[in-house]
Amino acid sequence: MLIDGLQTEGAVVGRTLGVEEEFHLVDPDTMEMTPGPRASSAALAGDAGERVHPEIATTQLEIATGICTSLEQVRAELVAARGEAAAAAERDGLLLLPASTHPWNSWHTMPVTPGERYEAMVDRWAGLARQQDICGCHVHVGVPDLDTAVAVLDRTRPYIPVLLAMTCSSPFHDGVDTGYESWRTLWWTRFPHAGAPEPLGDADGYRRVLAGLVASGVVADGSHLYWDVRPSARLPTIEFRLADVCTTLDDTVLHAALVRSLVRVLAARAQRGDPVPELRPELLRAARWRAARSGLGGPLFDPLRGELVDPREAVGALLAELEEDLTGAGEWDEVTARVQDLLGRGTSAARQRSTWLRTGDRRAVAEWVVREGAGGRP
Repeated sequence: MLIDGLQTEGAVVGRTLGVEEEFHLVDPDTMEMTPGPRASSAALAGDAGERVHPEIATTQLEIATGICTSLEQVRAELVAARGEAAAAAERDGLLLLPASTHPWNSWHTMPVTPGERYEAMVDRWAGLARQQDICGCHVHVGVPDLDTAVAVLDRTRPYIPVLLAMTCSSPFHDGVDTGYESWRTLWWTRFPHAGAPEPLGDADGYRRVLAGLVASGVVADGSHLYWDVRPSARLPTIEFRLADVCTTLDDTVLHAALVRSLVRVLAARAQRGDPVPELRPELLRAARWRAARSGLGGPLFDPLRGELVDPREAVGALLAELEEDLTGAGEWDEVTARVQDLLGRGTSAARQRSTWLRTGDRRAVAEWVVREGAGGRP
């Protein structure tokens, strides 16, 4: 059992983790997506709290937890970070909306944040950058080196769909019900460097691909790779970027726990020399689309078996692969309890759609997201 994680070259895979979340800012009376110039300026200047950062639009804020070693720390850091972001938003009289899309507003009402990084993004990607009216959740897991990160990255591809399905929170976009649970996934995939890369082999393979993308002009450096999973360009971590924003803290903690456990398990397989699963890119794209379309409310596509499966079966299969690791880490009981809770009540996307169908009021949907997202913090 991996009680303390996998030891690799003097460092421990998966001992540390951290979470980043992005939020929309809304007016408390109308629930309209609203710019927060004071909050954004404070975040740019580093005066909005140590965990609060700006985003590409002044209608958004990002949080980043400190380095954590336990799920209890992750939860405490998220509570503190969401609290700091809420306080920053209050500078403009605004609230946080923790979902990947707003129920009706879109990029038309999103001013780009002043700053060299964001101006460079608009210059490089033009309309794609200006239309980035989506928010995501990113989980960093500590790894000792780039070779380990790539070995794990190559083995994550079959697990992307089920992890995505468990986090969906973007059923609406530009005022319409898209019919998807994660419209963010479809919107994000418009970028030429989004999705899951083909197996890279090792650190040199990663560097060659990155150099080609830089030469093409698609990215300036590794910090702009929009892959579902990537080696961090600035931290000794592997970063999972596939998830929608989880409205509830419980779902964010659950996602972080599953990601960290998966990294430990896949790193152990790589160290044993287990082969990278063979997976056609067409089937992975289909599985990713199926997860975005149905979430946990419909069948998922298993890209290895080439068939549709019940979402509970897919989640159960993931847990079965992680059980030994989670048990050894003392996290099995908490994770399984959170999974059962999620399966019982549904994703944020499903509950947003349920609110809409019950009330016919998109403002009620936004109010539910704001209220649910504020649970667990002052």
